[in-house]
Formats: sequence, C-alpha cells, structure tokens
Amino acid sequence: MTAIRNIARLLKSKPTLEGAGVRLKRAFGHAEAPAVDPFLLLDDFHSDNPQDYLAGFPWHPHRGIETVTYVLKGLVEHGDSIGNQGVIQPGDVQWMTAGSGIIHQEMPKGPQGLAGFQVWVNLPAAHKMMAPRYRGITRNQIPSVRIEPGITIKVISGKVEGIRGPVADLVVEIQYLDIAMEPDTMLEHPVQRGWTAFAYVIKGNGAFEPEHERVVGVEHLVLFEDGDRVAIKSGNDGLRYLLIAGKPIGEPVAWYGPIVMNTQEELARAFQELRDGTFIKGR
Repeated sequence: MTAIRNIARLLKSKPTLEGAGVRLKRAFGHAEAPAVDPFLLLDDFHSDNPQDYLAGFPWHPHRGIETVTYVLKGLVEHGDSIGNQGVIQPGDVQWMTAGSGIIHQEMPKGPQGLAGFQVWVNLPAAHKMMAPRYRGITRNQIPSVRIEPGITIKVISGKVEGIRGPVADLVVEIQYLDIAMEPDTMLEHPVQRGWTAFAYVIKGNGAFEPEHERVVGVEHLVLFEDGDRVAIKSGNDGLRYLLIAGKPIGEPVAWYGPIVMNTQEELARAFQELRDGTFIKGR
C-alpha cells in the first residue's frame, strides 16, 4: 500500500541580500541543509524595481555543487571560466555543474523586472572534483504535460506520464517540476520513496496535506515527510508551485560561501587555491 506524504516542515522565505546587492528571498539555506539533503539552498528572486537586482552577481567561484537557475521574467547575462556565455531568457534554465571549480557571473539586464529561482544541489564526494560543465536549456526544450483537466506540468528534469525532461545524465537524481493548477483541482503525484521532496509556492494557495485543510500561500516552502506520493489541492485562486525532489547523498557537508566540500581541510584547500590562482583545473 502506498503512502501519501504529509508536511514535515513549513518555511517562509526570508529577505536576503546577495551578490553585489541583489535583494531576494531565501526559502532555505545553511541552517536547513541537513533536512533537505541533497539540496543546499533555494533562492527566490522577483522584483519590478531594477535597483533590487541590476547590481547582479559579478565574477565569483563555485566548487563541489550544481546550481540550477530557472528564469520566469527578465534577462540574465552569464559568462564563465570554461568559455560559456549568453543570455538566460524567460522560461529558460541554466544547469551548471561546478565540480572541481568554475568562476562565473550572472548579471540581470534591463528595467522590465526580474523573477526566477536558483537551487543548489550538492555533489557527492566521488564527484566533487569532476570536470565542470554547463547546460543551457531553452523554454522550447522543456515539455509541458497536461495530465488532467486544469493541471499543467512543465518537466525540467525527471519524468511525468512517460514524458522526460531535457536535463539528463545528472550526478544526483533530481525531479524538477513547475506545476500550475486551476482553482479547486486535486493532484496526486508519485515521488520516489526515500527521496527528499519539497514544494515552493509561486502563485495562489493550496492545501499540501490531505488530512488537513491548512492553506499554504506564496513564498512558503513545504518540506514533505517520506512516502510514495504527494496530494495537493489548489485554492479558489488556483496554485502554481515548484515541486522538487532528489535522492539524498548522506555525506558530511563543509560549506563556506560559494564552495561546498566534505571536510574543513578540503574547504581550506579550495580557498588557498583561489588565493594562489590554481583554483581552475585543466588549464
């Protein structure tokens, strides 16, 4: 018999200043990381005020993680130390594996407003020092599945109704879905037992636990208990949310700033290499 996942924790995203002065909301971060393995961080950036985002995220390093950036509104120009450059447009996804080390920048452009999300996914010890790689996925490459009347799912990674998202060959298995539900609709969706799973509300509100009518609104994150599926009911205004799940790594985390390793010694070595100019490998 399969089990529906109940709510383990409910978190409200908090105002945070990052980069060169970007105002965003952090749904979870360092303090919550042990409970959300293999995920480390979820940032929600949305503003119609250019002063909140145009300072951007100038050149900075990463090692030991993957960053997943999903843009809903606006433009983000990027460049990195392995030669990638371009513009992330509305509906596009940037999936960057930092591995042994990458230096990049993410710079929002224009006065039209900005909205999107960035998730950090940890890498296991065996892949911390893998060669970095970059995947740019355009909105036209992301399939949209209408699974029943009133419910549409954009499949970024993972599989829904036999339709697989464009992001494959992942180090850590991840399901990343953007789900829109019309008012007063019900969705039961399978999630691999043993995986960490959470939902983050973008628009509207809904109930994320079948036994209780507790309504969860925008900028709230639902961390689910274990089970085989989630059961979600949209409210009177409809509901849009990210549903993200991944297989836990279960390894020690040594984390400071943009670098995440397994030990303090590895972390210290990474920052020493930054100072010495040997951080980027394979040159």
